[in-house]
Amino acid sequence: MEGVATAGQSQLSVPAQSLGRPSPSFRLRTESLNTLRLRRVFDLFDHNGDGEITVKEIALALDRLGLGADTEEIRATVEAYIPPGRAGLAFADFEDLHRAMGDDLFGGPPEAVEEGEEEEDMREAFRVFDEDGDGFISAAELQAVLSKLGLPEGRSIARVQEMICSVDRNSDGQVDFGEFKHMMQGITVWGA
Repeated sequence: MEGVATAGQSQLSVPAQSLGRPSPSFRLRTESLNTLRLRRVFDLFDHNGDGEITVKEIALALDRLGLGADTEEIRATVEAYIPPGRAGLAFADFEDLHRAMGDDLFGGPPEAVEEGEEEEDMREAFRVFDEDGDGFISAAELQAVLSKLGLPEGRSIARVQEMICSVDRNSDGQVDFGEFKHMMQGITVWGA
């Protein structure tokens, strides 16, 4: 087992095969999309919705993703990022932890992005939801992705259809790349 840690901090064990070549989608070239992605991860880990993620919530989320880790190892890794008097990490603390671990793995922040690169990052994000690759996100595809993430919205097709309708500008019942891009560009990340 190999681990990742910053100087003077404990290591969180990570299976060696997972550290091979980092996924290019882990850190997008567009900082705003990175922040959005990180905020969504934070919200996913914040099981009780109190604006903090505890060691217990991190362990639960990692278990759900099939990446179970020892709670004490997680505690040793994140403890330095939890401010005194707090039970867990606020979003800013989580960003600091992510930045420290990400910089160790990927060699620093992403470079400045050009317009074409931002478009490609958006297409990559779109493809996550467009599971069948037909160029559209259907309610069934969105529901499948939300369910895989353990989000409650994924349990109700009616709720998923509402989500589709809120983005579907041409009323065809699905989201094309243009609609997805418009939605993504209109997102404001609060607390980021």
